[in-house]
Amino acid sequence: MSVNFRPLADRVLVEPTAAETTTASGIIIPDTAKEKPQEGIVVAAGPGKVDEPTTVKVGDKVLYGKYSGSELKVDGKDYLIIKEGDILGIIG
Repeated sequence: MSVNFRPLADRVLVEPTAAETTTASGIIIPDTAKEKPQEGIVVAAGPGKVDEPTTVKVGDKVLYGKYSGSELKVDGKDYLIIKEGDILGIIG
């Protein structure tokens, strides 16, 4: 997946995964009650800092803090730009 955006330093561009629309028992969750997603796929990553190269790579599924980063729109799609330090871990 190619995006016309290149993060600088230790910033990472993440495409958030869609929030769940139903519970495990089949109850539909309305938009007003949905929680902000906390995981996504890394779409682009900066090179890192001078002594600390970026450890995540494009395609990694990551878990990040609930209130991390800034939302932005690139080429009509919603993304989140966060510092690598706000990423809690790589899933899978």
